[in-house]
Amino acid sequence: MPDFLPGLQLNNLFYHQAVRPILQTHFPGLAHSAARLGAGSEVLGYDDEMSTDHDWGPRLQLFLTEADWEAQATAVSDTLSHNLPAAFQGYPVHFGPPDEEGTRLLIENHVGPVAHRIEVTTIRQFFQNYMALDPFADLSAADWLTTPQQLLLGATAGQVYADGLGQLTAVRHHLAYYPHDIWLYLLASQWARIGQEEHFVGRTAMRNDELGSRLLAARLVHDLMQLCFLMEKRYAPYPKWFGTAFMELDSATKMEPLLQHILTAVHPKDREERLCTAYELAARLHNQLHITEPLDTAVSPFHNRPFCVIHAERFVQAIKNAMTDPAAQAIWHDIGSIDQFSDNTDLRETRRLYRRLATLYHPLEEP
Repeated sequence: MPDFLPGLQLNNLFYHQAVRPILQTHFPGLAHSAARLGAGSEVLGYDDEMSTDHDWGPRLQLFLTEADWEAQATAVSDTLSHNLPAAFQGYPVHFGPPDEEGTRLLIENHVGPVAHRIEVTTIRQFFQNYMALDPFADLSAADWLTTPQQLLLGATAGQVYADGLGQLTAVRHHLAYYPHDIWLYLLASQWARIGQEEHFVGRTAMRNDELGSRLLAARLVHDLMQLCFLMEKRYAPYPKWFGTAFMELDSATKMEPLLQHILTAVHPKDREERLCTAYELAARLHNQLHITEPLDTAVSPFHNRPFCVIHAERFVQAIKNAMTDPAAQAIWHDIGSIDQFSDNTDLRETRRLYRRLATLYHPLEEP
């Protein structure tokens, strides 16, 4: 294999130097868009040499109009198979059949038509298959809240190499981030998560439950990190890249050292003090958003107990008071989005499951 070339760069070259010339020769004037979106570490820009061991290589999406897809999708795909080079930039273009896990690997020295991974599709078809949403429809609050962030990130990260259809860029802009009041609801829900457990770290340590105290501290570290993503209006990726993406946030410069100290603290008092410093930093970051009146950023005792907390419920109520959209106001609970109440991989990767969660956001029926 050649020296590693990040997937987005590879596929930019692949489209312009290999795919587009074939289209221009065999389908002159065919309107299309091209991009590398969806699943894959390279879409997020996090791929490296190890990434090449599965589902990585010269691949992209080729979008046609609905009419052209009906009439020419098969011909376009077949023409690419017979005219693409066997290798590009030193990487094979032919993918082997899926293995028992559904993974496809690059096959070197292939002779004959190429089994390529250029997905010939339409914009609507791609987004419906990828995230079970019609990209041209108005999305409801439930649509936004039941769509895992990783899918929203995969749809809006990556690169668009051409937008001859004039629609792909607009769709990605529409999905770029949550509507304002949905964002407020998610912020309130994230503060609610912190409020539910912030006093437990000290309480478990008092009972000499060191494992429990560390576990709760780690959960709160994760919640603070997710809060930072929300405050900076950035979709968070799935766990493998969560920490990597967090380090790209502006707030990570000050927040990350605190979180590291929390996770490595040996003495419970040190753990609590670092958590309190992190809470106060999060409170200051909240005030910088100017979405509520400024709130007190100092920690204080939890009722009459000797544990200091930020009293996160103050932020929950203040943010909810700032919401004006009836659809967001009608949500009666603070569980937030699918990513805030579940970390189950099967749930977040199975469309027919996570779309069933829409009922959670319907008005609560009286018994």
